[in-house]
Amino acid sequence: MTKPKKTKVNFFGLPQIFVALLFLAFFYDTYQRSQGIQELRYDEFLSYLDQGKVDEVVISAQKLTGRLKEGASEKGLTFRTIPVEESLVTRLEKGQVKFRREPSSDFLRELLSWILPVILLGAFWLFLLKRMGQKGGFGNSFMTVGKSRAKIYMQTEVKTTFSDVAGLSEAISEIKEVVEFLKSPDQFSTLGAKMPHGILLVGPPGTGKTLLAKAVAGEAQVPFFHMSGSEFVELFVGVGAARVRDLFAKAREKSPCIIFIDELDAMGRTRSGPNQSGGQDEKEQTLNQLLVELDGFDSHSGVILLAATNRPEILDKALLRAGRFDRQILVDRPDKKGREAILRLHVKRIKLSEGTDLETIASMTVGFTGADLANLVNEATLVATRRKAKAVEREDFENAFERIIAGLEKKNRILVEKERKIIATHEMGHAIVTYFLHGPDSIHKISIIPHGVAALGYTLGRPTEDRYLMTQDELKDKMAILMGGRAAEALCFERVSTGAQDDLAKATQIARSMVTQFGMDPKLGSVAYETPQSKYLGYEGLLAKVYSEQTAHEIDRAIRDLIQNAFKKAYEILALHQNLVQKGAEQLMAQEVLDTKQIAQLFASELPHLPKERKIDLTNQQSAD
Repeated sequence: MTKPKKTKVNFFGLPQIFVALLFLAFFYDTYQRSQGIQELRYDEFLSYLDQGKVDEVVISAQKLTGRLKEGASEKGLTFRTIPVEESLVTRLEKGQVKFRREPSSDFLRELLSWILPVILLGAFWLFLLKRMGQKGGFGNSFMTVGKSRAKIYMQTEVKTTFSDVAGLSEAISEIKEVVEFLKSPDQFSTLGAKMPHGILLVGPPGTGKTLLAKAVAGEAQVPFFHMSGSEFVELFVGVGAARVRDLFAKAREKSPCIIFIDELDAMGRTRSGPNQSGGQDEKEQTLNQLLVELDGFDSHSGVILLAATNRPEILDKALLRAGRFDRQILVDRPDKKGREAILRLHVKRIKLSEGTDLETIASMTVGFTGADLANLVNEATLVATRRKAKAVEREDFENAFERIIAGLEKKNRILVEKERKIIATHEMGHAIVTYFLHGPDSIHKISIIPHGVAALGYTLGRPTEDRYLMTQDELKDKMAILMGGRAAEALCFERVSTGAQDDLAKATQIARSMVTQFGMDPKLGSVAYETPQSKYLGYEGLLAKVYSEQTAHEIDRAIRDLIQNAFKKAYEILALHQNLVQKGAEQLMAQEVLDTKQIAQLFASELPHLPKERKIDLTNQQSAD
């Protein structure tokens, strides 16, 4: 049975204040009358004045008050009267008319003159703070500083289900137990099992961690509390801990429910020692309170805590121990089947051409997350809209893919003929070395049209399959392909340019990983000298070096040897086919872009003696025209 809500009575509204002021004015007037002050007509006052019966008079702007002499009147000696204009007094006396002025409530007017502006100003500020508090502004910061800022979605508001999540079949199968527990908790307690107190979703950005958490709430039809880790920490000490307590208190009131904390690393970072002032950091107090709440969790309370992070390596160890976040679910980048499923989910809202093969697009987008694929579909739709097409076709997806990878075309950037020749030779060097080394990627397009901020040209390879392991020879081939552009410049012009800056950076990173992480140098041995600090953020921040200066010197030598050998390998390949480099560069300068079909024709016309397996299969490729 639900208890009726109590109506909150406001005792300090504007009507109540106005009634109180009227009561105060009436009380003051009654008090004045009770003090024996008689009201005189002005003609009576003039008569007393002429007879010499007035002892003293106090003159103010609106009235006269004074005292009569002893025995002058039986009604009282203290009097009050209101003066009349002198000219009117003379005429009234001549006509022997009794006259007086009606007294006004001076007290009420004076009271309102100074208290009414204060009331209006206070009402304005209360209204302003209330409006700002509703929008999360200044008023909310001070009036509800210790309250949780979690967004609460009730059962009817959470529409997301597992059918709206694609490409995460393994993560969904693991997290379905949470839904079953929220629907029927007694089923798990039959054999004495307990649900994990906390479930941590780990994975790169954009893989669908937040979407998966909402789907759990939608499937279980329970309230969903959503809050970011950064929203707990505030300027004032103790606010974060207060918000943690308030969040869990609200969740227990609405159990069964789900609490979802996004970006847990913002508040769960590994604790350090005391600071210089001897106190503790505000984030540490917030983390301590979260640990306390997790310890106090009742497994039968029906409250499930979900959290997401892409930096699990920096989380506090106490947060990850058994009994707190004791289950971690990996939400990784989808494989080919997963990408195809995600594409099919997103293309439902667009008009797609019937001949579009989503499997081919999924093969092309190796490494894309769910958010990247959603962006790809949107960009392809925009491309089709610009060309005023009736439906989105495969070439729209390819153009959108190139725009995401290489950036926006900059056809207005005019290059001199000498620079265009260097860029064309550079890109043909990449393409020819890729062809002869049987790299894992097929050549999809070559362009010398400037793209993005700094790319003056690009050679686009299309992966044919997902790769999770690479051998030492395959890594050396990748470095040779990267060095192919500089090798072509050195071969044709006997000098090199700055165009290989990005290639050198990538090749050096591969060589460093081979030496320091993969143990692929025979002299340094199978030793990991560096460990990547981040797994999911797209960069590899390395830990501090733990080796001597002599080892550092040997590492530098090994990296340099790998880069030099890769350059030598690419140079030797291009030297054997210098005519192909020159002809390909000339064709590229004339057309600016070579697609799959044109690349295949170029190699087939210049290299008829090559084995059949080294040629590009024209039957499985389609032109982008």
